[in-house]
Amino acid sequence: MSDQTADQPADQPADQQAHPSAAAPYDALLLLSFGGPEGPDDVVPFLENVTRGRGIPRERLKEVGQHYFLFGGVSPINDQNRELLDALRKDFAEQGLDLPVHWGNRNWAPYLTDTLREMTAAGHRRVLTLATSAYASYSGCRQYRENLADALAALEAEGLTPPRVDKLRHYFNHPGFVRPMTDATLAGLAALPEDVRAGAHLAFTTHSIPTAAADTSGPAEGHGDGGAYVAEHLDVARTIAEAVRAETGTEHPWRLVYQSRSGAPHIPWLEPDICDHLETLRGEGAPAVVMVPIGFVSDHMEVKYDLDTEATAKAAELGLPAARAATVGADPRFAAAVRELVLERAATERGERPERCALGALGPSHDLCPVGCCPARAPRPAAAGADSPYA
Repeated sequence: MSDQTADQPADQPADQQAHPSAAAPYDALLLLSFGGPEGPDDVVPFLENVTRGRGIPRERLKEVGQHYFLFGGVSPINDQNRELLDALRKDFAEQGLDLPVHWGNRNWAPYLTDTLREMTAAGHRRVLTLATSAYASYSGCRQYRENLADALAALEAEGLTPPRVDKLRHYFNHPGFVRPMTDATLAGLAALPEDVRAGAHLAFTTHSIPTAAADTSGPAEGHGDGGAYVAEHLDVARTIAEAVRAETGTEHPWRLVYQSRSGAPHIPWLEPDICDHLETLRGEGAPAVVMVPIGFVSDHMEVKYDLDTEATAKAAELGLPAARAATVGADPRFAAAVRELVLERAATERGERPERCALGALGPSHDLCPVGCCPARAPRPAAAGADSPYA
């Protein structure tokens, strides 16, 4: 695996103690995530939060909630975020980075507005945000920025002076994200029967989104077929596949496929779906497959149900040996990558020119989302961007 350029090294020194002021001007990190129910009684209220404004009947939400009821009404995402919080705090402490880490969600407790209110009361004035979405898209970036703007506006309406909030750049191609995913892919291959391992295909999966949203993802000058969303996933998939070839000496066929579609049938979404792809692979005589969920930071419901339950059952039905690679989760290398991204952004804010880690062909993403980046269907204020009213 190689870096894009010589001045973008694959690894920052992970064992060097951070100077106490290394995070300045930032005084806190906010982990911003989707949220999920933590018991059966939470499922429908949670789904009402997710779908608010869409007019979906409560009975339909109960049907959708069956995925959660299969797991006791509990989404794994909240516990996974708690594990990531612990990993971040442990890494920061070990490396001498004195930066408090807080957690807020879009759709369930701890709610973002409540967390920002607590951070404001604690005296935080400059906050960096880590979203649990690695790629450019409306739902994975711009919508979180809108959530931040809504929360800041709510605090101002209460008479508070909220902190300035910035967002870490997209980290899809940071070594601390890509290398754990590469190791997970190798582990997935090793889990297959030996007689089918060498010919196994790699199915890199991510959340399907409407093609219109994909086409307008990323900066406006890059809008087009698939936009940044597809380009970034393809770059990661290609980088991992090449790293696997270098490690094993075997070139595994691969494809980027999609999962978790939830939209109206008449609206075009990114394809092929993972289950359709499994049928194609079986029809083409593929001996086995490893499903690699590069679009997800942790093993939350879209992974546990759509891959571990639905897609795994489809593979068994087809008689296609299948394994699923783990997500990054709370891997210490990912926690270290977050620290490196924090220090990188802090140095940039101080007027320095830090090294910016990136693997693959695309290079490091922008720090500040430009105007027209991943636009909403209807214009809404968004924080942490060039068009933010909260600069």
